[in-house]
Amino acid sequence: MLELRPNCECCDCDLQPKAANAMICTYECTFCANCVNNVLSNVCPNCGGGFVPRPIRPLKARRDGVSRLHQRPSQLRVYTKYTREELMAFAALDKDTAPSDR
Repeated sequence: MLELRPNCECCDCDLQPKAANAMICTYECTFCANCVNNVLSNVCPNCGGGFVPRPIRPLKARRDGVSRLHQRPSQLRVYTKYTREELMAFAALDKDTAPSDR
């Protein structure tokens, strides 16, 4: 089950559960689309993989027990341990390589 983290790990902007600009990697590292495109160059600073839009969990249960009301989003804010300069340097190494080839 996705955690639906509440913030961008880089700029700390809020990413509500219904946010269309929330991006995740395969390990659920969560960043906003602006940071993914302009700081990270679609390179996850933790695993080196790429990002995809985070799915939006339905608010309303259309099946019993399956909704944002039943599986609540995380309240724990997560922050990267790297500086913006370190993030950009790491991304520069693989930004021209497709995520499937990293």
